Amino acid sequence: MIFDYCVIGAGIVGLATARELLQQRSGARVIVLEKENAVAQHQTGHNSGVIHSGIYYASGSLKAELCRRGAEATKNFCDQHSIPYEVCGKLLVATTEAELTRMDPLFDRARTNNVEAERLDAAELRRREPNITGLGALFIPSTGIVSYRRIAEKFAEEIRAQNGQIQLGTRVNQIRERSDCVEIYSGPQRWTANQLIICAGLQSDRLARLAGLNVDYQIVPFRGEYYRLPASRNRIVKHLIYPIPDPTLPFLGIHLTRMIDGGVTVGPNAVLAFAREGYPKFSFDLHDVSEFAAFPGFWKVMGTHLRSGLHEMHNSLSKHAYLEECRKYCPSLSVDDLHPEPAGIRAQAVLRDGTLVHDFLFLETARMLHVANAPSPAATSAIPIAQTITEKILTRDS
Repeated sequence: MIFDYCVIGAGIVGLATARELLQQRSGARVIVLEKENAVAQHQTGHNSGVIHSGIYYASGSLKAELCRRGAEATKNFCDQHSIPYEVCGKLLVATTEAELTRMDPLFDRARTNNVEAERLDAAELRRREPNITGLGALFIPSTGIVSYRRIAEKFAEEIRAQNGQIQLGTRVNQIRERSDCVEIYSGPQRWTANQLIICAGLQSDRLARLAGLNVDYQIVPFRGEYYRLPASRNRIVKHLIYPIPDPTLPFLGIHLTRMIDGGVTVGPNAVLAFAREGYPKFSFDLHDVSEFAAFPGFWKVMGTHLRSGLHEMHNSLSKHAYLEECRKYCPSLSVDDLHPEPAGIRAQAVLRDGTLVHDFLFLETARMLHVANAPSPAATSAIPIAQTITEKILTRDS
């Protein structure tokens, strides 16, 4: 059989894309290939479950546009399919005068990005969140929480209901683009498709090279380590509690996140991972490390962010140091409150000159589209990302 569209990767972006293709082209022959034995096994299933509002992202960026559209689309999808979610709102808390000053451009960006935001002084912050201490805060009421694994599983159900195929346990090891089709191989198995879309997340650069593209970026993995508070502290906050981000750093900082299962997590930090898919602490993969260590952009990033990287590593190795990051805004927490929680690994695309790619990045050939970088908030934005990809693909067919 020759498929109209083959999608590699059954994370939330890949599944959303296959679903969108079937909705836009009724009766299309679509197959999704996934190396794991279930969907949503990597970034989709290891994130904090936040429906982001879009306050952080540069005005006019694809990130900002897709996040705003994606938040609404995600909530609508959950309503249609009875998937639990909650719009609990988020507080960005300033704990120093410097952070209080940094609230101003964030508030301005919220207005530019059409994100509702409210300034709170210290007294109002304490009134709304008695367990949180700060000099002030920004309240973002549209932020919510959900299980993206549940959403991905529902996407998979819809794909199968529309006669799309999802083949699990299938590791692609060869891709050949021809003038009239693309051939995809997994050992002795072969599939032929008119168009190939690759949504490979942590493996995006490897799949691009496998497909013959001249790739000038490298995926550098960063671990996001979490703790979970005991059930007795599930009501410690009513909202999500975030620090005011430092614009010189690539990650948002440790925060308190209410989960849709009723629990509360603390995290994540951001430490260099020594295995792309090694979730247990101290995981190490020689091939993964050798690959990014040979890439000049990696060393430039490490040089630029050496101080913050060492700070993150110290917090990773010391539970007490990690706790102090939380106690800046939630002083009642103790080290006994920090219980183990599975880590996540973020795929960070880095260019050869050391630039961190913060926006979505697509690579295209005549018959392939590669999602080279899909940073947070990719889960929130999955539906409009899929619409963007589908529009690109269908334009070729017209």
